[in-house]
Amino acid sequence: MQRTSNPPSRSSAGAAPESSTTKTVTLSRASQDRVGTFWDMLAFRVIFTAACTVAGYHFRPFSISRETGALAGFVFAIFVIFFEVRLQRASLRRLIGAAIGSILGILGAYLTSLIFTHTTMPESTRSFFSLSIFLVMVYVGLVLGANKGDMLNLQAFGGVFGSERNTKHSFKLLDTSVIIDGRVADIADALFLDGTVIIPQFVLHELQLVADSADPLKRQRGRRGLEVLQRIQKMPHLDVQIAEDDFVQIADVDLKLIELAKRYDAKIVTNDFNLNKVATLQGIEIMNVNQLANALKPVVLPGEAMRVFILREGKEYNQGVAYLDDGTMVVVDNARRMINKTVDISVTSVHQTTAGKMIFGRYDDRGEPPPQRSSASTDATVGERPPRPLYPEPGRS
Repeated sequence: MQRTSNPPSRSSAGAAPESSTTKTVTLSRASQDRVGTFWDMLAFRVIFTAACTVAGYHFRPFSISRETGALAGFVFAIFVIFFEVRLQRASLRRLIGAAIGSILGILGAYLTSLIFTHTTMPESTRSFFSLSIFLVMVYVGLVLGANKGDMLNLQAFGGVFGSERNTKHSFKLLDTSVIIDGRVADIADALFLDGTVIIPQFVLHELQLVADSADPLKRQRGRRGLEVLQRIQKMPHLDVQIAEDDFVQIADVDLKLIELAKRYDAKIVTNDFNLNKVATLQGIEIMNVNQLANALKPVVLPGEAMRVFILREGKEYNQGVAYLDDGTMVVVDNARRMINKTVDISVTSVHQTTAGKMIFGRYDDRGEPPPQRSSASTDATVGERPPRPLYPEPGRS
């Protein structure tokens, strides 16, 4: 299903727009309360940048002018903030590996520089080689330690390190279709969905446009989606956040979801078949609600017996159709005359289709007693004379 973020026609009458807008504002305010640490970090970074700029202006490193010192302090603060942002995305294993690699690199560079002190080379040359080896050893140790850090067994250290969770793929992006579907709330309530649930702002905007649609059916679906979001938001084991990221150059909502999943290294929760295929081709992990529902359906093998309620007749001759509690269709042979009855059947085959699973069975009607005629009609026919013909037979007077 291809969806674009172009706004459809909005309804000008009724209270539907006010209701959906109120719900959207409630979700946005709650998300701002949850993501309050962002503003704290922004304030800290602004203070740090201002402190570095003032320090460069006051101390004037390398005897430069005050304006150049302030500019150098500002550039240094930006570099440190960029490095800190990159470090936040690294796991604890990589950080520990990088630290261990750097320490080993410094130790190796120091031992190597001791060898140069016993040589007769000039002081300037010896200093150049010592500094070069120091930079190379630290760089190699840092890179190799970070790359091999995932191999560390942090549980052996116990305590804080042993309780670390792997935060990779802990973010889940909700699609508009799965929000309107509503089953994702039941899945989350059953603790099959945890971690951080991200609701993109463009998905929330599209959901609001559906809730404000002039079509009553679309408006009802949009309102149900907003109610599902409010239900998910109240679950204590989930961290619901509203992502303000948007891709203005991309008009399709599905492509925006894929780009946002790449940015956050997140999974996409959806039941859209087309989005599932496109995202899988681009290496994005998908949590498909329909696949989960099919996986939870009962496993039936040929030859097993089961009891079903024949609801209607099938397309073929003498067939009946029944449905299981999960919606699986059961096609039963020799069951056309057993409509609106519960019968025992024998499973003959099971077919898996793109729409779900279909079960074929057979009803054995040989055990049913043959229909008997009523005794009243039988007594009425025994001993009666055959009716006389309406017209006289020829040759008889």
